[in-house]
Amino acid sequence: MQPVVEVCAQDGFALWPIAAVEPRSYLALSGNLTPHEVGTALMCIASCNDVDPEHDGRPPRPADELGSFLHGLLTCDRLFASGGVRVTDTAAAVVFLPGCCNGLEDWREWSRVLEVGGQAWFGHDPTPCAERRGDLVRLAVNAEQSDSPVLELPVVAVQRLLAGVEQDLVDFFALAADWTARNLPGYTSRVTTALARVLDLPPG
Repeated sequence: MQPVVEVCAQDGFALWPIAAVEPRSYLALSGNLTPHEVGTALMCIASCNDVDPEHDGRPPRPADELGSFLHGLLTCDRLFASGGVRVTDTAAAVVFLPGCCNGLEDWREWSRVLEVGGQAWFGHDPTPCAERRGDLVRLAVNAEQSDSPVLELPVVAVQRLLAGVEQDLVDFFALAADWTARNLPGYTSRVTTALARVLDLPPG
């Protein structure tokens, strides 16, 4: 079980160094990423929030290219990062992926699945669904298909895996904070605060 962000198109991006990662694939976040992979993750997160201020009370975009690109990440009330939690069963060759419009910022909704009778949906096209059934958690890769691949995990195993997801996010955040201090010195505090919000982690 890994926290992931969906990789956006990289054509022409030159604001900071990034890795060559296939667009529309998923980049797993952890403390083991290279500096260029961290740059890719931050590019994708900022891109998800690169929305023009309209009638939402936000200030206009700065004139400079870097400030303009980061503006949404730094000013939007609700931040979004396309992605979520990926679960891979290598033995069964089954991968449970977040669907369209699912956001990494909502990863803690997995805790609802652990409640008795708990259920959560994670996007659409496909429509992944996780639900608790007794002492098991059932993961349907696409709940809209009767023949969808399914994974079943003990509740205690999901609890352990979710603790690992949180640790991966904590480790990635520490790595990203250091990367930001070196690559975005004029924005370090504001970007790391926004990133903590995206990852649903305490900013400190």
